[in-house]
Amino acid sequence: MDFRIDVPDELLDDLRRRLAAAILPGQTPGPDWSNGIPPHVLSALVDRWRTGYDWRAFERRLDPHDQWMLDLDGCAVHVVRLRAREPGGLPIVLSHGWPYSFASMLDLAELLSAERDVVLPSLPGYGYSAPLPEPYSSAAVARRWHRLMTRELGYDRYLTYGEDVGAGVSDWLAGSYPEAVAGIVATHASFSARSRPGVELTEEERTFLSSVVSHAESGYAHEQGTRPDTLAAALIDSPSGLLAWIAEKVAAWSDGDGLERFAVDDVLTNVTLYWVTRSIGTSFRPYRESPADDELHPIVTVPAAVLIQRHEAAYPRSLAEKSYTDVRSFSRLDRGGHFTAWEAPAAVVAAVRGLDALSEDGNRPNG
Repeated sequence: MDFRIDVPDELLDDLRRRLAAAILPGQTPGPDWSNGIPPHVLSALVDRWRTGYDWRAFERRLDPHDQWMLDLDGCAVHVVRLRAREPGGLPIVLSHGWPYSFASMLDLAELLSAERDVVLPSLPGYGYSAPLPEPYSSAAVARRWHRLMTRELGYDRYLTYGEDVGAGVSDWLAGSYPEAVAGIVATHASFSARSRPGVELTEEERTFLSSVVSHAESGYAHEQGTRPDTLAAALIDSPSGLLAWIAEKVAAWSDGDGLERFAVDDVLTNVTLYWVTRSIGTSFRPYRESPADDELHPIVTVPAAVLIQRHEAAYPRSLAEKSYTDVRSFSRLDRGGHFTAWEAPAAVVAAVRGLDALSEDGNRPNG
């Protein structure tokens, strides 16, 4: 079904009223960002959101592109497709993560669409996509993405790229459907080797895996995974609270100082999507419902381009090769943290182009 995002004026007016009435905290002693988002940063963001940010500009940005709401195995999924300006490359499906959205991958999608179709579905429970009718798992989403690319859009072969929650979806796609997935680009490379029975890790691999476990940074995940409804009740009623919860993670996980890597309005677009769709609570479902073995995707045998983002700078190539058996390239990014597509889209584009030469067929849709 064709779809267009058109948020009612009344909802945007209500948002501005709530922002005008926001009560912000005082600053806890300590350096900026050491205790979460600094109140002076939050105050500036709230003011911009209320008085200067233009949501309608984002809606207009989407106007040239296909948008649909599609039923994928009982789940209504919002899909944006950017058609290739000069077709030639393999189509690609992009999977975002938390706490971002398809909008946060739009710069990357626009670059990629110079030479290929780009498909941007919103994860179930995120934005305009409905939650899964069954417990959330990467395998369940990957099954739907494969149906989207092949049965709904008519592609014979395609590439896949994902980050954060979407990285698991991308790994499951590439591992489960090698007959259709021509290659995978991974900037959030798989950790699955740590959970596979019989796999022996090297000392270097064990040291790396231990280093990425941060109790300070995992508190949000514990709260979202154990008390999602309590947290959602606070955030769904307070736009300034929602902004603080999301923007703090964007800053903390980026390869920069605070929010310097991002255009302020891009951050606000991402948060506005969560606000107008009331989807913050359902976006927590992967943290609550994902099975313990969710990272145990089938071993990926299709060609893989692995780019190590700076928050995982010590990720060993040997660890990647335990999950991807055909690593065609392995490199470490000079810039770009957790939000690699948002922070360093040109590097992702270069990796995608490197996989194009692997196939000259199956790069056109049926309609």
